[in-house]
Amino acid sequence: MKKSELTFRQNFDPERSGLRSLQVVDWLVLIGIVVLIYVGVRLAVNAPETVGGRQISLDPSRLPLYALYSVLRMLGAYLLSVVFTLIYGRVAAYNPRAEKVMMPLLDVLQSVPILSFLPVVLLGLSAILPQNIAAELASVVLIFTSQAWNMTFAWYQSLTTIPKELREASAIFRLNSWLRFKNLELPFGMISLIWNSMMSWAGGWFFLMAAEIFTVGQRDFRLPGIGAYLHEASVQGDLTAIGYGLATLILVIVALDQLVWRPLIAWSDRFKLEMVESDNPPTSWFYSWLSNSWLFRYLGQRVFAPLNERFDQWLMRRFPVERESQPTSQWQIWVGRVFAAGVIILLGFGMMRAVTMLLALNGAEWGQIGLGVVATAVRVSLALLIALAWTIPVGVLIGTNPRFASVVQPIVQVAASVPATALFPVLLLFILQVPGGLNLAAVLLMLMGTQWYLLFNVIAGANAIPQDLKYTTALLGLKGWQRWRTLILPALFPYLITGAITASGGAWNASIVAEYVTFSGKVQQTIGIGAVISHATDQGNYPLLLAGTLVMVVVVVLINRLVWRPLYRQAEEIYRME
Repeated sequence: MKKSELTFRQNFDPERSGLRSLQVVDWLVLIGIVVLIYVGVRLAVNAPETVGGRQISLDPSRLPLYALYSVLRMLGAYLLSVVFTLIYGRVAAYNPRAEKVMMPLLDVLQSVPILSFLPVVLLGLSAILPQNIAAELASVVLIFTSQAWNMTFAWYQSLTTIPKELREASAIFRLNSWLRFKNLELPFGMISLIWNSMMSWAGGWFFLMAAEIFTVGQRDFRLPGIGAYLHEASVQGDLTAIGYGLATLILVIVALDQLVWRPLIAWSDRFKLEMVESDNPPTSWFYSWLSNSWLFRYLGQRVFAPLNERFDQWLMRRFPVERESQPTSQWQIWVGRVFAAGVIILLGFGMMRAVTMLLALNGAEWGQIGLGVVATAVRVSLALLIALAWTIPVGVLIGTNPRFASVVQPIVQVAASVPATALFPVLLLFILQVPGGLNLAAVLLMLMGTQWYLLFNVIAGANAIPQDLKYTTALLGLKGWQRWRTLILPALFPYLITGAITASGGAWNASIVAEYVTFSGKVQQTIGIGAVISHATDQGNYPLLLAGTLVMVVVVVLINRLVWRPLYRQAEEIYRME
């Protein structure tokens, strides 16, 4: 069969997805990141050389409290992410001038490996705040930056795709900004927000665990939580405590899934725009129980409904119906120009200071950075290849075989929710006993942090293959490799690229905690850019810390733009179903 006879195309928009060529705004954003990292490094110069960590008890009775600490950190970061998402995404969607800066800014920030900022943020905050507060704040900031970008893009795209007839209806009913947000925008984007919130929350576990166990040399920034409990149990070789910690973590993940996310998914099904009700709507036993609860209905009718009505009336008085937009006045244009000029001047000054610090590095240190980037890139590539080797066949089997999926998919969902950083100390307990153990452990941590992104995208791609195309290939007698080459792999290609982008970013992030670790009182390190950053932090070599962090950021951003963008374009032009 010729390629033109069976062409697959997915509804991908490279411009919307953010995979564009580097433009002037992108370079300004990158310079802003350079200046921000430089400010953090300058603050880190004044950080204490020795930081005493908190005592972590392995008493199982402490686990409920540790679990509560971890969930509260996640909740604080998630609430901050929701507020940021709703405000930032709405401004970008409805203000064309702001959109030209805000979306490229968001695009570059989502490409930055977040854990590369962890040493800079922790040391910078510890220089100006008490250690406990600095560590807690750094963990929340770290989780926030892992959650916010994905949710914001989803919210922005929901707002920009609201049907025209719905917008016209809101104008006819003269809804003010609050009522339009409550009755149109939020319901329309609710399903996307909830699903992306689930993804962001699951990803946040990885970064929470990394923050809870972060130690470099004489600086111990550990936080009481499940991650620190598992790390301490692994260092002491207490297998019983490791079992208790993993069981608690899995119990928390399953409880949140059953009591929070599944009910939200079942509730959000009411916001679907469809003419015919779905045959298999999402269900939740907890949501059904709440819906049928007399107390829940009573509180809704007698308490929450009157409060909601009063709140609506108050906001309607505060925000009257918007009039037609007025043209921008001359003074507003000049204020914007002056503000932009001030920002550019500050960025230029900060960039000059950052370059001055970087000039303090010698050739050997730059060579160390270059070798580290190559070594980490090799590990990232190896982890991606291993992940692709097993996720493609297993994902296709799950996506096309309902009986197999009913057994395996729940197991996969729980396994994917367990953060790789929680298992890493347990792996070190065994892998460091073999030659080259840390190299193997680093690849395994990257693999555990990447494989699930690929697997779930493969499952989604396999599920999305139209039934008529399956019948067509069956009628043509295509089997084995011919069927894979003609039907399955072309259909999966866009989903593989989507998963690979996220997986690659996760692998680069993992290098920070995988290539340089303190275990049983000894420092274990291997060649890699993550090890360069952590070692520079340990030694107080702040020019090297700045250079290593900047190089990792720039390399990842360039890979996203120069490698993944052409692949996305190919998916757009060749493999889109239409």
